[in-house]
Amino acid sequence: MNIILLGPPGAGKGTQARILVEERGMTQLSTGDMLREAKDSGTEMGKIVADVMARGDLVTDEIVIGLIREKLAEGGNGFIFDGFPRTLAQADALAQLLNECGQTLDRVVELRVDDEALVARITARSTCGNCGEVYNDITKPIPADGKCSNCGGTEFKRRADDNEDSLKKRLMEYYKQTSPLIGYYYAKGQHTRVDGLGEIDEVKSAIAEKLDG
Repeated sequence: MNIILLGPPGAGKGTQARILVEERGMTQLSTGDMLREAKDSGTEMGKIVADVMARGDLVTDEIVIGLIREKLAEGGNGFIFDGFPRTLAQADALAQLLNECGQTLDRVVELRVDDEALVARITARSTCGNCGEVYNDITKPIPADGKCSNCGGTEFKRRADDNEDSLKKRLMEYYKQTSPLIGYYYAKGQHTRVDGLGEIDEVKSAIAEKLDG
């Protein structure tokens, strides 16, 4: 099963993708992770990525599609597209690639959130510097012993752009560029939505229901 997780910054896409990887053996295709991995790989595509990033240029859709093509060729137990597509043009390119590779897109799960609640949640967010486990001052505080419950790490960090003004700008970009994908996939009969502001286990169960239903 191949799926897309859609939702604004901080909706919990990364957290839910990790759960799907752990529990279902799926492969998470995060654009940022793929670019970093490619840059250090030494492959032909990796050299192109390294050159573009060294110049400070934006990585083109063609390059990202090329990286996804390589990942699809490796096979696996289904893919989770996280952070791609972001635009209608990218959605069309992904559909064409999946068709060429004999693959299908089975579900597009939108994590629906309330903007004000999302801002409150994100400005309270921190992550483990070692494994990336996400904590929240309100809903999931860092353990009292100061150690990550996932890996035991003791370094925690907040993203510099996890502040109200920055987040509102990121939300605006999301609504301008990415929210049209909701209608796009709805028209294709692939879109479904869950409440992204529930507890992590509640959201996990809601996603599982949509995938298995």
